[in-house]
Amino acid sequence: MICFTPSLDPGDARCRLVKLIPSHPDFSCFQSDLRRLRRMSAAFAAFCPPPWPSPGLCLTPEIHYQSELWFPLAELQPIFDRFLRTSLGYPPPGGTPFSEEASWAGVAAVLPPPLSCCTTPVRLMQRLLTDYEARKRYLFWSGMPKRFYGEAMDRYPQQTAVIRHWLEQRETVEQPLRCLDAACGDGTATYGLTRLLLDYGLSQEGFEVNGWTIDPLEVWAAAHCAFPHDPLRQKAFRRWALPVFASGAARSLSFRQADLLSVTPDRQHFHLILCNGLLGGPIINKEEEMRKIIGNLAALLKPGGMMLAADSFHGGWKQKCPHHELRALFASAGLTPFEAGEGICGWKQG
Repeated sequence: MICFTPSLDPGDARCRLVKLIPSHPDFSCFQSDLRRLRRMSAAFAAFCPPPWPSPGLCLTPEIHYQSELWFPLAELQPIFDRFLRTSLGYPPPGGTPFSEEASWAGVAAVLPPPLSCCTTPVRLMQRLLTDYEARKRYLFWSGMPKRFYGEAMDRYPQQTAVIRHWLEQRETVEQPLRCLDAACGDGTATYGLTRLLLDYGLSQEGFEVNGWTIDPLEVWAAAHCAFPHDPLRQKAFRRWALPVFASGAARSLSFRQADLLSVTPDRQHFHLILCNGLLGGPIINKEEEMRKIIGNLAALLKPGGMMLAADSFHGGWKQKCPHHELRALFASAGLTPFEAGEGICGWKQG
């Protein structure tokens, strides 16, 4: 299990990251794949008319069709999936960009710098096999695409107001106040919750905040406020997290890898649990999966505690899992549900 405490020290970040992305994996098994990709690229260069795949290309059905003729994703995806497994020091929890795009042209159009010049699969693979920095950026870009995260740091301001009201209305103050940001992703809400607790007046000894996510790269990114594939986001994120580090409250935070479908109750019970941006979205949308996760989290909630779930960026998925269905699942887990800000809340009776 991967578990990191927050640190802005570059040495800590490098030392921890090399455990997740080894600097010298054995890539000898890719030689035959490179030969195959070279043959595909040679045929493409000799016979394919423009426009060719390139960054920012306006994609049309014809371009997707033409790209599939010369670079079929059905042949490329297994190669890049195997590269992902070979490059990481752990089994990857998700897929690759190839599973999200309609053609190689779609992949080439969104590659991040400095990979955007790799307009053929063989150029991309050669770069990834020989350049650690490029490989690191590709792996973060694959595992933490921008569509996973909103631009705003406080994504659920109404939910934040609900939490502040709950803090003000609590009759008994048990310390430390134990909080869990389940499915914390890049840690935005984890730092936001910590800022809220500091603003409310709690000292760093008065609370503990835990962030759980299934992807070890997200654990690392959250703990180090670092996004190798997105320098602009990293700069904004560090401004957001700075009050936490400046106050010394980073010592009251921890981030760890956790699968919410298999987490079991232990002595770590929480007064407050957030589970935003997960339930009813593209990753967790089957009723039995949602029921399992809600039940697991409800079992981790202390009597008198509160669990909140909100989602503002899954669009059409809300039609498949509207709030009233989540409310019913909260109730089936023994929680008293009610509307709360942008989402719902479940209160566990004392």
